[in-house]
Amino acid sequence: MAAENFNTDPDLEIIASRIINASQSMVFEAWANPNHLKHWWGPAGFTNTFHEFDLRVGGKWDFTMHGPDKGHYHNLVEFTKIEKPVRIEWRRHSKPLFNIAARFDKVTENTTSVSFRMIFDTAEECSKLRPYVVDKNEENLDRLESELAKMK
Repeated sequence: MAAENFNTDPDLEIIASRIINASQSMVFEAWANPNHLKHWWGPAGFTNTFHEFDLRVGGKWDFTMHGPDKGHYHNLVEFTKIEKPVRIEWRRHSKPLFNIAARFDKVTENTTSVSFRMIFDTAEECSKLRPYVVDKNEENLDRLESELAKMK
């Protein structure tokens, strides 16, 4: 399902956005290349083990996030839309269920607007996670910026 078709009801979405000091192609590379993505995906202190990463429509991303204190969190997603270098979208097949629409819009040659939308099927599911994920998504974007600095 393309992001244009997702319901845009604010009760169903959690959005994180930021202007990043990196080119659009570099930002896309940080999301699309598992050798970069594994270093920054998730909140502060988390690490990742990627079991499968097949970046194509219908391809799977199967990974485990390891918490800094305890816990291992299995994730399985299916890519639903890829438009290099503008967008990557997926549907989670592990709970909690939601869609992700990540968009990378060129602002200047070396500046990109990143928008990361979590789109839920119900307002109840969204409101249950909102208190936890808003700050965690910001940490995720912080880690993305750190990875991009290493890529330069």
